[in-house]
Amino acid sequence: MLIAQLTDVHIGFDPDARPEELNRIRFRAVLDRLKTAPHKLDLLLLSGDLTDHGDRDSFDKIAAVLSDIPCPILPLVGNHDDREELLRAFPQTPCEDEFLHYVVERDGLRIICLDTFEPGRHGGAFCERRRDWLRNELKKGGARPCVIFMHHPPIASGIDWMDPAPTEQWIVNFGDAIDGFQDAILAIHCGHLHRRVHARFKGIPLGITPSVAPLVALDLRPIDEDRADNRALITTEPASYALHFWNGEDLVTHYESCGEWDVLAHFGEHLKPMVREMKAERR
Repeated sequence: MLIAQLTDVHIGFDPDARPEELNRIRFRAVLDRLKTAPHKLDLLLLSGDLTDHGDRDSFDKIAAVLSDIPCPILPLVGNHDDREELLRAFPQTPCEDEFLHYVVERDGLRIICLDTFEPGRHGGAFCERRRDWLRNELKKGGARPCVIFMHHPPIASGIDWMDPAPTEQWIVNFGDAIDGFQDAILAIHCGHLHRRVHARFKGIPLGITPSVAPLVALDLRPIDEDRADNRALITTEPASYALHFWNGEDLVTHYESCGEWDVLAHFGEHLKPMVREMKAERR
């Protein structure tokens, strides 16, 4: 099973741009790559900040761009989104709660989608009700393998202006919910940071998928909110996405940036001996 994860599209950041806003151009580039890739997608997961202002027009635009995607779409809510507008744009979302969280089971894998949104707050939120919901879902799953998707990373990455404090209550609540279920949780995958990051949380592998919208600059210096030092904050690094490959036992994640590049080698007759040799080593 192949799950593509796109995150932080931010449609509506510059809605009046002509002929089309940059974020929608980047979004189309990623979707074109997914449509023309040699492999077939089984699920498309959108891990939050689909829009920049949570407005109806932006959700209508993103739904229109996704209208010809042939696989099921699993949306999450980010801090720039709106729950009601998201559910209106994606009415097939399997959510029956105040919070936009749900579980999808497919090919022996439980896909747990979380809601870390709190209106008016940039950072994450995970209250006691969400903590108890997640813990109950993990109990119901028992030893069955699962992967957790959420918008906000529950870690400090070192990018000071984007990071939470590690002791924030929402992170404590999330940690309490998953504590004791580490053997079943194969990975945690997030968005929000606009950069590719690998880490661990409670011993579980954690990946942050880079954004479709322009990326956050990689600068690990502390930032002084009272001294504007003219550092780079946002860059035009290529739009990116993650591809999660579930083979029935393990979850493997690939990351790809979308742009123009040359192919330096094709699998022609001259490379058959090399491929045969490499395959033979596995047997």
